[in-house]
Amino acid sequence: MPPRPKLCPMCLRALTPIRRASPNACKYASTTSAITPAPSFEQMIKSVPPIARYPPSQPPSHRPPEYRKSQLHRQYTSLLRSTPLMLLFQHNNLKSNEWMGIRRELGAALRKVDGAREADGKEDTDLAGAIKVQIIQTNLFGAALRVVEYFRPESQPNAEQPHPSNPATQSSTSLPNTLPTANNPSLSHSLSRAAYDAVSNKKLSHGLAPLLAGPLVVVTFPTVSTEHLKAALSILSPNPPTFAAPSRRLNPGYHDLAVQSGLQKLLLLGARIEGKVFDLDGTRWVGGIDGGLGGLRGQLVAMLQGAGAGITSTLESAGRSLYFTVEGRRGMLEEEEKGNEKGGRAPDALP
Repeated sequence: MPPRPKLCPMCLRALTPIRRASPNACKYASTTSAITPAPSFEQMIKSVPPIARYPPSQPPSHRPPEYRKSQLHRQYTSLLRSTPLMLLFQHNNLKSNEWMGIRRELGAALRKVDGAREADGKEDTDLAGAIKVQIIQTNLFGAALRVVEYFRPESQPNAEQPHPSNPATQSSTSLPNTLPTANNPSLSHSLSRAAYDAVSNKKLSHGLAPLLAGPLVVVTFPTVSTEHLKAALSILSPNPPTFAAPSRRLNPGYHDLAVQSGLQKLLLLGARIEGKVFDLDGTRWVGGIDGGLGGLRGQLVAMLQGAGAGITSTLESAGRSLYFTVEGRRGMLEEEEKGNEKGGRAPDALP
């Protein structure tokens, strides 16, 4: 028997053919090994609703959202909806150092109010940082105000569209496009087509419309606080004795030339408080309420109690007078009866 040739492992591997499995065989094997459950009846008659092909924070807009005007419009509508108290001023070419001095003095006065409220144990003791002074664009602010006042997204009618997977939908029914469009009636944000149509009537006007003229600046408050309002009016629009400006001895920075020059260029026009428009006198009346909203509630309770006491005394007076009249008449009758009894006994005693 001849000897076997000695082969190295590498050479033996090269001479041995390699059997490779076909991809179809692997595919069929995986298919047969996996068990796919049968779809349910609901999945067979209904399909997943169309996916909104836009992020929730950037819905399709009737106005081009990439423009600065559109972003300012959104900012103003959000500001009007989230601000219960807003002061409206007209400014006339204030310089940067004047704005800086006014903001500095206003912040210092508001922080003093926060300190006093914290010492008294009241709530909302950190409002000074949330009160802002902001220059606005008059035309855009007026448009945003019309949207906030006259556009009601919850009252918009929703047109029912046939579902494409509903068996009752006819094959000839025209279905809307699922791609995002600005004219979609389901969109109800402030830049939508529905908002534009709701305020497109030029006859709609607001109480602030006569004041929206010229360069304007707003002072926004996160809550209705009469103490902070009084401090702001004392700095921005002083009117002694109720809204007296700080003296030079107590606050020398307030009497700087830049601050006084800037305050002379500011004119208080009015305020918007809880959706209501107040003129100059009404704004100062709200700021002059002692004790804030708590003091106003106390005055209202005292007034109602006084009215109730007056009504009670009025109703009791008629019954009391009738009681006194009846008692007096009864006393008179008793006296007359006693007198008659005495007069009747006297003749009987004679002989």
